[in-house]
Amino acid sequence: MFFLKKMAVITGSQENFQKDVAESKGTVFVDFFAEWCGPCKLTGPIIDELSEEKKDIKFIKIDVDKNPELVSQYQIFSIPTFMIFKDGKAVSQFVGAHSREGFEQEIKKISS
Repeated sequence: MFFLKKMAVITGSQENFQKDVAESKGTVFVDFFAEWCGPCKLTGPIIDELSEEKKDIKFIKIDVDKNPELVSQYQIFSIPTFMIFKDGKAVSQFVGAHSREGFEQEIKKISS
């Protein structure tokens, strides 16, 4: 029997960030979040859905409480903060809860 592998959101950390984001070819969508953050809880399911549909993009969630070095390195002052990387370089950063359409617009901006 043949099964399609679903692309899931990767749990990122300081240890795997270099390999999964900075050295990655293609597009990587990074969600800086916290378990206690209300807006993060609202956007989490949207990010999960997008990760299953947009197979050409790698989705990674970074827990800000567990990864203070990354928070400092990327100057994350508010959560949720979202960054889009292309071939290891940050090309977009936006803050706050967005609708599915809002996320799709941000992704489309870097694809054009």
